[in-house]
Amino acid sequence: MSTDFEAARESLVSRLASRQRIERESTLEAMGAVPRHEFVPERHRQEAYADRPLPIGDGATISAPHMVAMMVDELALEPGDRVLEVGTGCGYHAAVTAEVVGAANVFSVEYSEQLAAQARERLDRLGYGDISIRTGDGREGWPEHAPYDAAYLTCAAAEFPTAVVEQVRPGGRLLAPIGTGSQRLVGATRRADGSLETQDLGGVRFVRMQG
Repeated sequence: MSTDFEAARESLVSRLASRQRIERESTLEAMGAVPRHEFVPERHRQEAYADRPLPIGDGATISAPHMVAMMVDELALEPGDRVLEVGTGCGYHAAVTAEVVGAANVFSVEYSEQLAAQARERLDRLGYGDISIRTGDGREGWPEHAPYDAAYLTCAAAEFPTAVVEQVRPGGRLLAPIGTGSQRLVGATRRADGSLETQDLGGVRFVRMQG
């Protein structure tokens, strides 16, 4: 690994710790462990540790580091939690999540066959090969591996997909950008009756969910 990239990542984590409301040490450790430059196209590699989203192809982006850190932190993940991700993209967010819960506990659905194949190869090469990825419509979740302790979307939807909600255990947590025009990051806890207790976490801007 280039020492320049290593130093840039350390600097990014320091900025996240001081400027963002990141409360869990495990989140900062995960952000420090995952080499973001390996997840961006070569032409954007020198920008990998800038705190902004970058294009990754097929109309998708890699989220800004502070957003990934905030989402991982907000879900309050613990080692061993089973997590459903909707929108694999380049695989970076899944890798950060895997650092907290363990790669074998991350199940990710990606609409684009191209992005899914690239993410599988990249994650395997970087030591995250136990993350499970399938190509399909994220609105359907991945019922074979339910129930999940947590689920999150990396793309904006009009509402939490019903199938995804049903695949999260009672007391489990969900997080997603919600809205078709302006978007809000919404956190939720699934009640025993299947309804959601929600919390508005502020305005965001994500690519729209496909399918």
